Amino acid sequence: MDTTNGSLNRKLRMALVGGGAGSFIGRVHATAAVLDNRAALVAGALSSNPERAKASAPAYDIPESRAYTSYQEMIEKELALSADQRIDFVSVATPNHTHFDIAKAAVDAGFNVICDKPMTFDLQQAEDLVQAVQASGVVFAVSHNYTGYPLVRQARQMIQSGELGEIQVIRSNYIQGWLRTRLESEDQKQAAWRTDPTKSGAAGAFGDIGTHAYNLGRYMTGMLPDKVSCNLRIFEKGRALDDYGHAVIQLENGGLMTVTASQISHGRENDLFIEVDGTKGALAWRQENPNEMIVRQNGKPHAIYTRDPNAPFMNEMGKAACRLPSGHPEAFFEAFANVYRFAYDAMVQRAAGEAFEPKDTIYPNVYDGCEGMYFIQQCVASSSENGAWLPLKHEHARR
Repeated sequence: MDTTNGSLNRKLRMALVGGGAGSFIGRVHATAAVLDNRAALVAGALSSNPERAKASAPAYDIPESRAYTSYQEMIEKELALSADQRIDFVSVATPNHTHFDIAKAAVDAGFNVICDKPMTFDLQQAEDLVQAVQASGVVFAVSHNYTGYPLVRQARQMIQSGELGEIQVIRSNYIQGWLRTRLESEDQKQAAWRTDPTKSGAAGAFGDIGTHAYNLGRYMTGMLPDKVSCNLRIFEKGRALDDYGHAVIQLENGGLMTVTASQISHGRENDLFIEVDGTKGALAWRQENPNEMIVRQNGKPHAIYTRDPNAPFMNEMGKAACRLPSGHPEAFFEAFANVYRFAYDAMVQRAAGEAFEPKDTIYPNVYDGCEGMYFIQQCVASSSENGAWLPLKHEHARR
């Protein structure tokens, strides 16, 4: 029996919605969730197609009796089980337009949730979900997985403790090239739903990856936005949603943040990179080389921070996100698992009847998910008005 879950003294029981044959992110959720041996995947509704849902279950070692044909059936039958058998949380790894109904049903049933991003289809759903989470008292995490990298956590503590001085400029970019051609017209599964406004929502690239870039800037720095001017473009003719976009954000302190997202840049894969300029120093981090971060100060040699939990330059937040000694690369799965890992701490507290912090969390939560939906809404609205400046600070935004 796993004893790493504190006073709970057992593994958390997970259900996965989505992740059937052909899924990318469902398998990532399943792998990340069990990486630290604190949870077991015991149930799932793996596809909206009942036959595919059943057929996909053996690949996850889900027993036939708990391989459900819909999330509604899953929630109903799991609630009917005894407390020592039923699931503790639901992971939602489905297209955007389905997130709200699945997550809301799980929340209303009292199950904790880890939901893929963007959290919902539109802002109204996000705000409704915040209210549901507040009413139910469940743990709710959003898989902005890039927040889980050790050097992102290192940067967050450095910045918010004042090591870089006052933050004046943030440049956050996510550049891909996989949608340079209209893959959606070839019935490529991942492209098809991401470029369909009935499934993806109001934005394409900006909803899919621009939200990651925005969230990373907010997460690292804690800087609050004030207003935004955005221009979105469809460069591949015939496409229904943006495949490129650029936003300029005026921060509450008078600084600036830029967010650029592209899915039509030749040869670019998953190039999420961020630069932060402060009055005392600057730093830069790149997701495709995640175990290094550059810190610069005028008049001094550039410093390359490596992911090393035993080094004196690593702070507590950075060290806590590491699993391996230096020189052994930690990357995507480990970062994703850190969202789960720290959400588990709150789930254990809840299961033990203890109080837990719902908003000021190290993992992205329902409030961050709501802020992300506001970002999408305001960027789309600004672009439709030729880059008009619109408000961006949402009531649920956290520092």
